[in-house]
Amino acid sequence: MEALRVEGLSKDFGGVHALRDVYFSVETGEHLAIIGPNGAGKTTLFNVLNGQLPAARGHVYLFGQEITNMPTYRRAHLSLARSFQLTTLFPNLTVLENTLLAIQGTQPSRFQMFRPITAYKHLSTKAQELLSIMSLWEKKDDLVTNIAYGEQRKLEITLSLASKPKVLLLDEPSTGLTADESADVVSMIGNLGADITLLIVAHDMDLIFGVADRIIVLHYGQIIAEGRPSEIQADSRVKEIYMGVEESVGNA
Repeated sequence: MEALRVEGLSKDFGGVHALRDVYFSVETGEHLAIIGPNGAGKTTLFNVLNGQLPAARGHVYLFGQEITNMPTYRRAHLSLARSFQLTTLFPNLTVLENTLLAIQGTQPSRFQMFRPITAYKHLSTKAQELLSIMSLWEKKDDLVTNIAYGEQRKLEITLSLASKPKVLLLDEPSTGLTADESADVVSMIGNLGADITLLIVAHDMDLIFGVADRIIVLHYGQIIAEGRPSEIQADSRVKEIYMGVEESVGNA
């Protein structure tokens, strides 16, 4: 079953064609990686998919339902979630407080004044579950501003899981991370389960080839290659345009 389908998607900024007639689909449970040089249109694609930017032309379907003109919050209610390249956390709140707010934002009810947070047992249980997945539970009482950048990146991903998404967009999840921290992210993604369909944008080739079932290569807003990781590694055009003639994708 198709989780996401994109038909003829285009986005212009003045005379600049950030996306040009993009077509692709993603099967339920698939891990699709989107790579390309800086300025290729990767983040713009994510911004259009989650509704931050309107499409100039084309259509986007989520589990068969057209969402092209839906606002971001409605897409979220339809189980589309996204993490960002730059962290969007509350730095002066604790790791647990950030997580509880993210979970509570997906609930139909709201916090009541003077009622302690400990009274919301279902939220606390879910927060512990999510933070444990990312090995952050021991940091629950630390202010976000006091934890390492790699831990902030993992918390960002944790918050994107709060809404129980069926389709998750990860934008450069390993930016600024050490090799060991990036390996932790690869492991975390591998443990997400078959219920979550993943689209990931990254320059980290170790991460990409560690998690991707299929790869799309964007160049100047157009798809220039698509295939399994081994096929992308062997694609001469990808080597020339994306990595340079003398360096293969596999050696990045």
